[in-house]
Amino acid sequence: MPLKKNILRDGTISLFLYALPLLLMGAWLYITGDRPWLRPPVTPSIPILRAVFENLSSWGLPVLTLGVGVAEFLLGLYDKRWTKNEKILDLVCFFGSKIIIRPTVVYFTLWMLPLLLPGLKGVFTWVPLFWGFLIIAVADDLTQYWYHRLHHQVPFLWRFHRTHHSAPYMGMAMASRQNIIYTIFFSQIYLTAAMTYLGLGYAALLVTGVKSLITLAAHSSIPWDKPLYSRRWLHPLAWVLERLISTPATHHAHHAASNDDGVGHYKGNFGNMFFIWDVLFGTGIITRRYPKAYGLEYYQGEEWYAQFLWPIFKSRKEGSELSAGGPEVTDEAPGYISPTLEKEEEDFVGKKYLYDLQ
Repeated sequence: MPLKKNILRDGTISLFLYALPLLLMGAWLYITGDRPWLRPPVTPSIPILRAVFENLSSWGLPVLTLGVGVAEFLLGLYDKRWTKNEKILDLVCFFGSKIIIRPTVVYFTLWMLPLLLPGLKGVFTWVPLFWGFLIIAVADDLTQYWYHRLHHQVPFLWRFHRTHHSAPYMGMAMASRQNIIYTIFFSQIYLTAAMTYLGLGYAALLVTGVKSLITLAAHSSIPWDKPLYSRRWLHPLAWVLERLISTPATHHAHHAASNDDGVGHYKGNFGNMFFIWDVLFGTGIITRRYPKAYGLEYYQGEEWYAQFLWPIFKSRKEGSELSAGGPEVTDEAPGYISPTLEKEEEDFVGKKYLYDLQ
């Protein structure tokens, strides 16, 4: 099916998926006869849960990311791939996003919302936490699925997302690795701020915490899902889990350097928190194996500032997608062979990077 028709069909289905949690909540309230909007707003009575996700949203997730990243580094999982240029890029993206970009975007979003939506502050405080979580989780992650998918399928958008795929390794070091433009327009930032303004702050906080844990775990170089595939009695759980959420095996496939080995699938597996979108739209594959190499087949190690700030700053690498007058998508770069493709396959014994799960 042509790309435009494919996107149009899946977009139409998505409209129904966006509305589904609202329809389910309406049906539930009708059947039970509950009228929560007639009761005074109730804040969650689980202080420990509230504290956990408030901390995750502020300092908890950055600390967790750094902790796992240090563990991966000490285990040698980045090997010789983490060069000076890659280190600077990863660190600039991590701290730039967490300390500057996201807080700034949230601040101005909350400043603008009273002007754009006057009188609507706290209008949905009556929505029960469960339904608020479901509504926001679907709206947030499905929107990000499309944001992610279009950056792969529309050539003009690819270079704004390319930075995330240029890393020749997987792990916490590259989990926040994104171009500044991609980060600024990242849907989750605005949605969380808007939902907080409208009175669904705790549900938005919960979604942010759960989603961040799932996406960080999917980027990790530690194969926590491997036991699910190697132990037969866990296969039913694995079958459900890998179709519901992103796991290392499915997301690592998305970061593969090649699409030709039956494992890599960088032209699919777009799901962030939920992998079920890829199942529904036919954009995912599940192999329970890991790619031999990661990154871009024709990666030229472009300067960190070009990858982070393109198109404000461009690369000096001739023929690069990020260079002045460079192609939107590089299909061929004569004379250049990615170092990730020269890496010999290793078994996972201390320093494993390829996991043979068969």
